[in-house]
Amino acid sequence: MTLVAVVAHRNKDFGGGLRELRERLRAEGVDEPIWLEVDKSRQAPKRVRRALKLGAERVIVWGGDGMVQKCVDVLAGTDAIIGILPAGTANLFATNLGIPSDLEGALEVALHGTLRRLDVGTVNGEHFAVMAGTGFDARMIKEADRGLKDRIGQAAYVWTGAKAVGTPPQGTRVRVDGHTWFKGKASCVLVGNVGQIGKGVHAFADAQPDDGLLDVGVVTASTRVQWLRVIARMITGKPTRSKLVHATRGRNIDVRLDHKALYELDGGDRSPSKRLKIRVEPRAITVCVPSS
Repeated sequence: MTLVAVVAHRNKDFGGGLRELRERLRAEGVDEPIWLEVDKSRQAPKRVRRALKLGAERVIVWGGDGMVQKCVDVLAGTDAIIGILPAGTANLFATNLGIPSDLEGALEVALHGTLRRLDVGTVNGEHFAVMAGTGFDARMIKEADRGLKDRIGQAAYVWTGAKAVGTPPQGTRVRVDGHTWFKGKASCVLVGNVGQIGKGVHAFADAQPDDGLLDVGVVTASTRVQWLRVIARMITGKPTRSKLVHATRGRNIDVRLDHKALYELDGGDRSPSKRLKIRVEPRAITVCVPSS
């Protein structure tokens, strides 16, 4: 039998909680999984490395996008199978893959779903599964992480997003696969492995996580009215029809900024930097997805 490990963020609620997960695993014949809990997602990489050392072949991750990202950062390039139990706030990776939002359905996929080889990206050497970026999105995520998500859930992004639209554009140069693709003032640079950033809202309408490419978007909006126009296009699934949005695809993306700025990956903010070195690693992880 496949040796299963559970790496769980104990402060995240999902269904009947970790007790129900244990019961459901026993009902599936998984009586003695490697069980590893953390209080913070930053503790997850150490637990994942321990699980692999103990021989885990299937790692089930309980948590949100930040928790999944920390686990993927270790699991990329290994033969381990990843199952996702979306216990976070946004759960964008699970949503893009069609993983159910209930514990019973998600566990069914994690144990018996179709195995799919997916790409991951790296930004400044750290892996991401969903998106990375700087500017508007990084400021929005930074503000939401200040305990706001725990208090009001996804509404935190609406509140902080309204504040972040005032992010001033700055001088930006983006090189894609060795060629200068954008040079000018930008208020947001976003690179995605998947396309959906919320229910019915797409940053990249045609993104696929297994095409060996990353989608790149630059937004030049500088006022609230302009940002509302961009967001309206995203909601209708046609973001690139806005004159304020530039989009392309590539394997190697280098972003240089005039001034240091926060950047984010998979919903977690990182220290300010003037350069983002972003690469794709094709088919680097194996994830359980719905059979349909």
